[in-house]
Amino acid sequence: MRIALRLIVSAAVLWTGVVAAGAPEDPAAAGRQIAMDFGSRLKTALGGAMAEDGPNAAVDVCHTRAPAIAEAVSEESGADVGRTALKVRNPENAPDADERSVLEAFARQLSRDSDTVPEKVMRLDDGRVRYMRAIVTQPLCLTCHGSQLSPAVTEVIDARYPEDQARGFSVGELRGAFTITWPAD
Repeated sequence: MRIALRLIVSAAVLWTGVVAAGAPEDPAAAGRQIAMDFGSRLKTALGGAMAEDGPNAAVDVCHTRAPAIAEAVSEESGADVGRTALKVRNPENAPDADERSVLEAFARQLSRDSDTVPEKVMRLDDGRVRYMRAIVTQPLCLTCHGSQLSPAVTEVIDARYPEDQARGFSVGELRGAFTITWPAD
């Protein structure tokens, strides 16, 4: 079942025009599809963990499974796939200068219009192409990213992420962004 699903997802990603040797013809469409795939896999893993073992298990999913999911989607798409934010939980996800600028613009855009999910395509100075899509804070996100975390969740987050900055969010705010970067042509 997993192999069949991976083949279907790989075929769908390739169908969108993603090629391993550079950016796709339509990076916005391809990036959107990749971000949605990554987000869907992550949301499924988080939801399953929450339903089965509660929010502490969801923190473990972000700590262990999210990087593996990003790596799998990267391999399938031929792009470097990840998440970043202005306030990161994992320092390894800190934005570079280009990502920071886009995240700041996304935050301003969401403060004016929370009905549209911001996204952006850009060509980087080194020739790579990057697509970014905002991650907007949803009610479930507040369990681990809100202002009032349970003591048990706080304890697990503090143990896994001693440099955590990703708290205090409200529904509709920018939580971060999916970032998909294709190699230079």
